[in-house]
Amino acid sequence: MAIRYMCRHCETEVGSIPFESAKETLNLLKKMDTVDDEQFLKYDKDGSVMVQCICEQCEQSLRSYPEYYMLNKWLQ
Repeated sequence: MAIRYMCRHCETEVGSIPFESAKETLNLLKKMDTVDDEQFLKYDKDGSVMVQCICEQCEQSLRSYPEYYMLNKWLQ
C-alpha cells in the first residue's frame, strides 16, 4: 500500500509515498469529506491510494491558456 500522486490531466506520476511513511497522510486523507474524496482520490485493489493533482507543466499551461479550464480533456 502506498500513496501515489498523479496529474489528473496528463496522468504523469508526480510522486509517491511508500506505506511505511504514509500512515499519517492516510489518516489525514480519511478526514476529507465525501465530495473531495470522490473528486481527488481513487483506491486500488491492493489498498493503494491515488491522489489526483496537477503537475507543474499542466499548471503552467492552464495559467497561459485559462480557456482550457472549460474543456473536459484538453490534452490530445
